[in-house]
Amino acid sequence: MQFSIWESSGHSWADLAAVARFADAGGWHGLWVPDHYMPNTDDDTVSGAPVHEAWALLPALAALTERVRLGPLVSPTSIHHPSLLANRAATIDHISGGRFVLGIGAGWQVNEHRAYGFELDSPGRRVARFEEAIQIVRSLLDRPRTDFAGSHFVLTDAPCEPKPIQPRLPILVGTKSPRMLAITARYADEWNCWGAPDTIRGAMRALDEACERVGRDPATIRRTAQPLLFLGATETEAATRRAQLPAERAVAATAPQLAEIMGEYAAIGVDELIVPAFGLSPDRVVRIEQYAEIWEVAARPHLG
Repeated sequence: MQFSIWESSGHSWADLAAVARFADAGGWHGLWVPDHYMPNTDDDTVSGAPVHEAWALLPALAALTERVRLGPLVSPTSIHHPSLLANRAATIDHISGGRFVLGIGAGWQVNEHRAYGFELDSPGRRVARFEEAIQIVRSLLDRPRTDFAGSHFVLTDAPCEPKPIQPRLPILVGTKSPRMLAITARYADEWNCWGAPDTIRGAMRALDEACERVGRDPATIRRTAQPLLFLGATETEAATRRAQLPAERAVAATAPQLAEIMGEYAAIGVDELIVPAFGLSPDRVVRIEQYAEIWEVAARPHLG
């Protein structure tokens, strides 16, 4: 199992660059950034907290680093046209020397759609739009020209040049809903889901079943996951935080407990565990390094 960092786009560029350099030099597998224009709020009100735009950050991070994989986790097709996604991804793949992963989803965050005037369709229409979008992106990345006539998008003899450096630039889909899993099984190279080990186990079982229904080998989809993560100095501190967090999505543990939980993720077939760095404080690099030490020392049998 490999380990990656999901960085917050709300930090300063200097902080973002420091974490990127740390990840690149320290053996981390990937560096992901969220694609939102504001933080989510419980009541869907607009947040004015600072957030850097993901697709402006990604080429800068690609130029700054030399080894880690990079991508958005994930870009909503309710906001981004698939033609733009494909052309941006191909360009950043060149900047990065072939390290880009295009993470996409159907879109969900109400406050940013409402504030900026992006239409957030009903779930059914949103998924239908996404299914057209992923087909268009794949075609643009792989074929000389793309023609597509759907309910949401129409393309006529559309190029995407230059093609990515990677023979097949990977598309990652973030989801655990049944219809989106079916689309993932048909078209995606990688999959992502939030959750504690039990949640991920159930979602992976559903992904396997979706693959079987469309005749795809489930082993051909790379699996990535991330929990809300809290490292407690003591069991009392960890238990207090566990009581405050959603059990299906969060992991709050001491260092020895966390090593065991990492082993659970590896055992159920997670290929890449992503650490959300946006909740770490006060020194995120120090805390990320602490996680790395836990995995290196205590979870070595599960590292791949």
